[in-house]
Amino acid sequence: MAQFETSRRSLLKAGTAAAAAAIAPAAAHASENDKSVKFDGEYDVIVVGSGFAGMACAYKVAKAGLKVLMIEKMGVFGGNSAICGGNMACPVNPVQKAQGIKDSEELFIADCLKDGLGINHTELLDVLYRRGNDTVKFVTDCGAEFVPNKMLFEGGHSVPRSYEIKAGSGSGYIVPMYETLSKMKNCVMKTRTKFDDFVLDKDGRVTGVVCREGYRFNRKLASDDVENKTGHRRVYKARKGVMLAAGGFSRDIWFRQVQDPRVVPSTDSTNQPGATAGVLLKALEIGATPLQISWLQFLPYCNPHEDGFGVTVNFTNHACMDLGMVVNKKTGKRFMDEHAGRKIKTDAELKVIGKDKNYPIAICDDSIVKAINPSFVKAPLAAKTVFVANTLEEIADHFGIKKDAFLAEVKRFNQFVKEGEDKDFHRILKFNNGLTISKPPFYGVEVAPKIHHTMGGLLINPEAQVISSKTHKPIPGLYAGGEITGGVHGASRLGTVAVLDALTFGMVAGENLAKA
Repeated sequence: MAQFETSRRSLLKAGTAAAAAAIAPAAAHASENDKSVKFDGEYDVIVVGSGFAGMACAYKVAKAGLKVLMIEKMGVFGGNSAICGGNMACPVNPVQKAQGIKDSEELFIADCLKDGLGINHTELLDVLYRRGNDTVKFVTDCGAEFVPNKMLFEGGHSVPRSYEIKAGSGSGYIVPMYETLSKMKNCVMKTRTKFDDFVLDKDGRVTGVVCREGYRFNRKLASDDVENKTGHRRVYKARKGVMLAAGGFSRDIWFRQVQDPRVVPSTDSTNQPGATAGVLLKALEIGATPLQISWLQFLPYCNPHEDGFGVTVNFTNHACMDLGMVVNKKTGKRFMDEHAGRKIKTDAELKVIGKDKNYPIAICDDSIVKAINPSFVKAPLAAKTVFVANTLEEIADHFGIKKDAFLAEVKRFNQFVKEGEDKDFHRILKFNNGLTISKPPFYGVEVAPKIHHTMGGLLINPEAQVISSKTHKPIPGLYAGGEITGGVHGASRLGTVAVLDALTFGMVAGENLAKA
């Protein structure tokens, strides 16, 4: 459960310091000078991070015949990408066309802008539209498998436009991409190798990285890594440039609280422990432009009784919110459009939850469960986060829902589905395929938002080049993609667009570095 109980005064001093650091000129930072260091090795390109963006970039560089080094500070490859839901949006794709689903660039961008509160950088969204089908081909060429002839209708989207990954998680991309890269002799991949700093030439071009091999991540020091001295210093030269794919900072307790003081240390996150701000902060020190860093997104599908991402998210998302309904147990009634974007649903849930932890209840039935990916159901049932009952009355009794109002609300919702019109919250129902909550057994699950995605980061251009806050031009030799960047999603992103974002801009960065 997200907790928002802290004093803004207690963080004023820290917030001021962070703001100052974010806009400090490059000259204030004593980066390594490439004339004064002895390199331990040379590569054409160095990639920092091993998730979607990092692996996509490494593949494109290696495929071009260049020598690439990919470093990962954790003990395993993949980062958050390996554990995310894995489904990927792709506007105007062949499956949509075959099924008569009408989509367009304008509709895709309008959907993103609605949830992003209009502060998205549309020139970056245009890249996702133009290159989306190239990205799908790229990952399938590497061995990723999608559920054939299926489009998911994800929250906040106006039409079904998202591919469903067969594996049920981001591992469906990470594993085949890793296996592909492992076979490429010109690609070197290192775990437990932490990026510490950049190497610059006299003109400010990024020419390499300082890192530590044999690094051991310490959860307790995640936000204050200066105290972690593990590993051995190495300096590697990057002849063409460095690509940053280090992800967001949802697990960086200090830095995320500086950005939003309502988020206290006990606020849970769906992210893996290594999602910290270190690489982002180093990029700001050499003059990269910070963008929308204080916007933090919560995932409204989480179970409050699981740690982290858990095993219930996909079930709650695709069964209960895509096709079922959510009620306030105190009133027994719906309180939001279950298909709205994540920010809209998160805000509505937090209002219901309040200080007394009145967790909303998400509901669906057997017909809905049979209509979704069966793997979404098995894990939460085994974990007992989902309650199964033969009657709706049992669901109400188990969760303490106001029974009469709840039973009436289910009937009202079912009628909306039959009529194709939600008269209460104007939810889009035409893609529900007539599925109502009427066939036992019935399923109920408590939901609460958790920090999921840090919306802001580094400013990049459509070529994935990092932009300098001093010159307003690309920092020579520096590229970035994925969650370490900002602007694509604005204040809040639509589900499945982050997978497209990271893979696409990783791919774009790799293509441009190969040509540099």
